[in-house]
Amino acid sequence: MPSAVTDHPAATPAEALAHFGRKLGFETDCADVFAAISRGSADFVLLDVRGRKAFARAHVPGAVSLPHLDINARRLEAWPMETVFVVYCAGPHCNGADRAAFRLASLGRPVKLMIGGMTGWADEGFAFERD
Repeated sequence: MPSAVTDHPAATPAEALAHFGRKLGFETDCADVFAAISRGSADFVLLDVRGRKAFARAHVPGAVSLPHLDINARRLEAWPMETVFVVYCAGPHCNGADRAAFRLASLGRPVKLMIGGMTGWADEGFAFERD
């Protein structure tokens, strides 16, 4: 009798390759963001899309505060159209980063979600900045 794990057969390697390749096109993780920032090789703009008060209390070093409700074409004029944005919010319990990613994509901007958000950053043991 199969377990709940194998009750549904695993995808073929080709299907898994396509699925996980697509998934990595949509998201990145805290460790990869930290490594890029630490090496000075961040080829993206990190957006904290929470409210400004939350940003002032603590945020990921190097992040720009742009609450998801404030994302619009005028606010993005400072960056070239090909700029990759990485967005984060409070954590897995918050959909603010998804809302921000949706807005950015609807404006024709490349975007990835930093999975875990502030919670993930803290779980990795990385330091925050405070205003």
